[in-house]
Formats: sequence, structure tokens, C-alpha cells
Amino acid sequence: MPNHHRVTRRLGMKAVLAAAVTVPLSSAAAISVSSASPVSGSPAPSASASARAPLAPRLEVMTFNLRFASTKRPNSWPERRPVMRALLRRAHPHVIGTQEGLYQQLRDIDADLGPDYEWIGTGREGGSRDESTAVYYDTRRLTPLEHYTFWLSDTPEIIRSNTWRAAFPRIVTWVRFRDRADGGRQFYVLNTHFDHAGQYARERSAQLLTERIGMLDRSLPVVVTGDFNVPAHRNPVYDTLVGSGLVDTWDAAERRSPAYGTFHGYQGLTPDGDRIDWILTNPWATVHRATIDTYSEHGQYPSDHLPVQASISLA
Repeated sequence: MPNHHRVTRRLGMKAVLAAAVTVPLSSAAAISVSSASPVSGSPAPSASASARAPLAPRLEVMTFNLRFASTKRPNSWPERRPVMRALLRRAHPHVIGTQEGLYQQLRDIDADLGPDYEWIGTGREGGSRDESTAVYYDTRRLTPLEHYTFWLSDTPEIIRSNTWRAAFPRIVTWVRFRDRADGGRQFYVLNTHFDHAGQYARERSAQLLTERIGMLDRSLPVVVTGDFNVPAHRNPVYDTLVGSGLVDTWDAAERRSPAYGTFHGYQGLTPDGDRIDWILTNPWATVHRATIDTYSEHGQYPSDHLPVQASISLA
């Protein structure tokens, strides 16, 4: 069975970074494969049933590569933090899958979001001293029930493991939430950051991610957020994830904002550029709107990536 970290109080939540995975997990603690088929094989609701059922309350989901905190100017974290705070408060997502955040940076964002938000995450080295794939959530809407971190490697339960020649160890953080506004419906969020240097590592990461999704409770909706470091529609990584049955919310959205490349590197926006940051869902979710947020203040962007947000109803 999974070695799930049960979520309790606020202090326990923040302590995850320092202590949740500081001891390597044995192979006996690995997630066991259920007899259920993967998400791609899960039956979707019938058309008639879908037509009768009212849509669930909208859930605002964001994926955001934060760009790690640096004191180097321009674009240092002290310069970017006020813009980050303004963007997040304007967007007010219910859940945010983040990438690259460092511990103190994540604490800063937590403080800026205010008392209604909490976060879950651990560093890719297994503690609080390196980049994380932390997940923030609005406590007024969502209650975390369990969470887990695994490494993108041949030995996912071994902390810091890196067997696919990635430039750094890479991880997935997943959380099972209860939605207080949707009759207690439960769903999963999986958040990740694929390697920036190695295509082989990215392809193996996509394969492992789809396998691990298939090991979760297939009766529950799944939302995947991440910086995948490859363009949508033009890479085998994207093909693997979408081919598993996941849906790109940008493509599925009833309405979309103008499209931009989601990595700009502080060099200016690229209309219709590559989307390397995605939000994926089960195929029977309703995607009302997808947005690439270009918010800046006096030419200062909060990150070298643009956040992507999707307004969805989970069936």
C-alpha cells in the first residue's frame, strides 16, 4: 500500500518540506498496483446521464513555474515578489501547481496569499533546501486527505533517485482533495516538472506518470499540472500523456485567452508561441475557460514563465 502522508494541522503541512521524505522509503512502501485499469480505460459517463446532471461548481486550477528565488538583478525575487502577489490575488485560483519554488520563496507566497491558503510539497532532493513542486490550495474550498511524492526514475520511492540521465532529480507531488463546494467530491491533483535537458528523461517521466495515475482510484477525477519542457502537440511526451486518455484543457476549453508561449525568459512575449506548461484532466471534465496570464507591472513579470489557468467542472 502507499506510504501516504496524512495531512493534519497547518504546522504539519509546512513540516512536510523538512521532514516528510527525509528517510528513503523501502520498496515495501511503494504504491501497489490496483486491479483497476488506467485512467484511459475508465468509462466516461453516458451522454444522457451527462445531459441530466448539473455541472459541478467551477474549480479554478493554475500551473505556474515560479522561477526559483534569486537575488541577482534584474528579475530578482525581491523585485518579482510584489508582482507575483498581485497576480495570484487577482487570479485567486483554488489550487496552484507550482514548479521551481524554494522553501523561503514558498513561505513568502504563502504569506502573500493570506490565511485562507495552505501548501504541500517537498524538495526534489528530499527536504527543504532545493526546488519543489509544491501545491497550494484554498482551504475555504478544498480539504487535503492524503498526499505523496515520488521520483521520476526507475526507483520512484528512492529519494533523489535519477536513473534517466536528467540534469536534476525530478519529482511528482500528488494530493487527493475533498471539494467542500461540490458535496464532498474527491479528486486528485498531480503536479510535476519534467527535465529541461533530456528528451529521454522526459519520455520516461511521461510513461511513469501515466502508470502512476493508473494506480490511483480510477473512480476519482484527475487534474495534472506541470512544466513539461516540451511544446504541446509537437513532442512524444505530449503524445504519451494525451494518448493515455488525458485531455489538454487549452484545447478543450469553451473559451480561451490569447495564446502566448508560456516561457518568455524575460525577453518579451511570443504570440502563439510554444505552450510548455499544461493543465490536463480526465476527458469528461468540462473546461469553461483557459487563460495564459500575461500580468506584469511596469515591465516586471513575476516569473520567466506565464501561468496557465483553467476553469473546470469535474464530472
